[in-house]
Amino acid sequence: MPPVKPMLAKSAARIPAGMHYEAKWDGFRAVVFRDGPEIELTSRTTKSLTRYFPELVAALAERLPERCVLDGEIVIARGGRLDFDALTERIHPAASRVRTLAERTPASFVAFDVLALGDDALLDAPLSERRARLEEALAGACAPLHLAPATTDSALAQEWFERFEGAGLDGVVAKPLDLRYRQDERLMIKVKHERTADCVVAGYRFHKSGPVVGSLLLGLYDDTGALQHVGVCAAFTMKRRTELVAELEPLRMDDVAGHPWAAWADEAAHETKRMPGATSRWTGKKDLSWVALRPELVCEVAYDHMENGARFRHTARFRRWRPDREPESCTYAQLDEPVKFALGDVLR
Repeated sequence: MPPVKPMLAKSAARIPAGMHYEAKWDGFRAVVFRDGPEIELTSRTTKSLTRYFPELVAALAERLPERCVLDGEIVIARGGRLDFDALTERIHPAASRVRTLAERTPASFVAFDVLALGDDALLDAPLSERRARLEEALAGACAPLHLAPATTDSALAQEWFERFEGAGLDGVVAKPLDLRYRQDERLMIKVKHERTADCVVAGYRFHKSGPVVGSLLLGLYDDTGALQHVGVCAAFTMKRRTELVAELEPLRMDDVAGHPWAAWADEAAHETKRMPGATSRWTGKKDLSWVALRPELVCEVAYDHMENGARFRHTARFRRWRPDREPESCTYAQLDEPVKFALGDVLR
């Protein structure tokens, strides 16, 4: 019965040998509960997602075993690849908007683990047994319910790592074959793509703990010469956060009138230019104010991939300052784009 917290993964630099491998899906992690006519979708933090995916609830009622609990990922595909932005649009308070989006961009569920089936609780069963039960239970599954591809061949897993990114996937997950399901514990291994980019530092936000740097605001110039906000980098030590305030002080702007993102507080301006401070269903009433810096400093950051070619999908990791780079040279052209790969081929 809900709530169930999904088992988690810790990062590694390389794909380990001798394990069970799956592609890493870039969607909403979800645990699906079915008991007869009742279906509940819960998030990684155990919050209900059911109302946001009515088309998925209806489809799962037709395709799932009568009583089961599955772990997997809710995804949306557009243009033959995963689209995380389309997922975030679903978290909307208006039921009418949710229904419209459900028709326009229907979601799918990719199952990769089973926690219960019929009268059997499988948390203490090894992964090899759970996978066999899952394959049997979903033998006749069809879209939008999918069984996640899996292999024990590390060479094939490496091939997936290199090829599937073109379909919007995030990397590879490795799991020991004797792994028991343990809620909220990081017992799986995830290997994600990492690239680097040189970005303009055009501002920062304070940390929630006080007047120290929480994150640096990053920008890249597009082909029109406009500086677009592409994300943030963070994960500094507390000592480093304090040092950064002093280091960045000479670039601090008391008046943002001349800053490329001067119109950040104007909601309409975000329709034509990417700037920090745009409110969303995720930020709510969160303080989105930031300290403007003259866009003269360049840093190198590591990132996994771009969302729709416009921004970093996740928080970037600071690597080093680049005093040898001119801010104007920090453009989208430097970004490495994966070779396109059809999502349908992944699922097949």
